[in-house]
Amino acid sequence: MRGCLSKFIHRKRRRFCASLVRTYQEISSASVDELWLKVVDLTDVSWHPLLKSTNVPYGLVPKPGLIYQAVTRFSPIPIRIFVERVNPKEMLSIRVLAIPGVEERVTYRVESTVCGTCVSYSVILRGWLSPLIWSLSRPYADRVARSLVESVEKTALQAVSGKKKSLNDSCFDF
Repeated sequence: MRGCLSKFIHRKRRRFCASLVRTYQEISSASVDELWLKVVDLTDVSWHPLLKSTNVPYGLVPKPGLIYQAVTRFSPIPIRIFVERVNPKEMLSIRVLAIPGVEERVTYRVESTVCGTCVSYSVILRGWLSPLIWSLSRPYADRVARSLVESVEKTALQAVSGKKKSLNDSCFDF
C-alpha cells in the first residue's frame, strides 16, 4: 500500500513542451576561411534574413559567454544572443533569448568537402511557444544558409573582378 501512495505523491505535473529541429545545408565554392570570417563577423549581419543589426563593436571575436543584442527585421525590440560554443573555423553555437516560453539554439558549421565548402545552419526550438514562433520564422530560416553562401561568393567575385579591372587600367596597356 505504501508503494502505491508514493507513486501518487511523487507524480509531477507534465507540461507541454514541443521541440523542433531543422538543419539546412548549402555547398559553396568559397573557402572555409572566407565563410568562417563571414559567420563570426557579428557586426555585419546584412546577409541574414532575420537580423537587422547588432550592438557588437567592430572587430570583436565571438567567444563563449559573450552576450550581445540584435534587432530583428520584424520589430525594433532588441533580442539578446548568448554565444555558447566556438570551435575556430568549424562551429559557432548561439542561444537566442527573445521570449519567455521559447528556447532557440542556432548552430553554424563550416566544413570542407570534396564538392566544396559545406555550410550548415541548424535551428532547435524548444518550449510551448515554439510551434507559433516556428510558423512565423520558418520562411526566413529556410534562407539563412543560402544567403550566407551568396554573400560570401558575391564579395569574392567582386574582389576578383576588382583585381582584373586594376590590371587592365595600368599604364602598360598597349
